[in-house]
Amino acid sequence: MPTQTEKSDAFRQLHERPGLFVMPNPWDIGTARILEGLGFEALATTSAGFAFSQGHRDYNMGREAVLEHCRTLVAATSRPLNADLENGFGDAPSAAAETIRLAIETGLAGGSIEDSTGRPESPIYELPLAVERVHAAAEAARQSGSAFVFTARCENYLHERSDLADTIRRLQAYQDAGADVLYAPGLKSADDIAAVVRSVDRPINVLMGMPGINLSVGQLSAMGVKRISTGASLARAALGAFVRAAREMRDSGTSQFNDDAIPTREINSLLQ
Repeated sequence: MPTQTEKSDAFRQLHERPGLFVMPNPWDIGTARILEGLGFEALATTSAGFAFSQGHRDYNMGREAVLEHCRTLVAATSRPLNADLENGFGDAPSAAAETIRLAIETGLAGGSIEDSTGRPESPIYELPLAVERVHAAAEAARQSGSAFVFTARCENYLHERSDLADTIRRLQAYQDAGADVLYAPGLKSADDIAAVVRSVDRPINVLMGMPGINLSVGQLSAMGVKRISTGASLARAALGAFVRAAREMRDSGTSQFNDDAIPTREINSLLQ
C-alpha cells in the first residue's frame, strides 16, 4: 500500500499533468475497491452517499464520523482519496482550518470546504467570511508540509442561487485566498462551465451525474476542465436500482431485476 506522502504526491501530479481525470465517489469499502479495480486513478468521498449508507440524511453525520469514514476508506484503497469535508463543520475560519488538519491526519490526499452555512434562511456565507475560511483552510494545508490538495467550493447553484457572476467572483477570491482547486457544483451548461474555466488559473472540478447536464469527458476536457467528480450520483444510482427491485418484489412478486444484476463472479474479480 502506498504511503500518505506517495498518495498525496500522486494526487497533486494528476492536477499538474495535461488533460482531465475522473474521480468517482464511493461510499464504502466495497465500492472504493470496485472503483479501484476498474482502474480509476483517484477517488473521492460523498457526504450524501456515506450518510445514506448509515441510515441518515445528508449533512447529518458530524465531523468525527466523517473523518473516521475517511480513515477507513484511505486504508481500504491504494488510490489517493479526496474528501467531501462539507463546510468544515463550523462557521469560524478556525473550524475550517482544524478540519483540514484533522483530515490530513487521516491520510487523505485532498479535501474540499464549502461556502454553504447549512442554514436555509442564509445558505451561503457572506463573501468576506467565506474568503477568511478558505484562507484559514489553505494555510492549514500549506503548514502541514504535505502535498495535500485543498479545494474551495462555491455552493451557489446547489442553493438556487444561479448567479454566474457571483460564482466567478467567489471562485476568484478563493483562488487568491490560496485554494489549489476550485469547484462550483451544479453548473448546468457548457457555456457556464467554460466561463468559469476561463475566469481562473486554478484547476476546475466539475460535478457530473446531476439532472439537466450530460457532457462527455471529451467535451469537458476540451473546455479545460481538470477534474470530474460524481458526488452522490453513483450512490443514488445504486439505491435507485435497489428500490426499484424491492418495489417489483413487493408489487408484482417477480424478480426480473435480477436480469440486470452484475454477476457475483464479476464483482469478485474487481475485488481481487
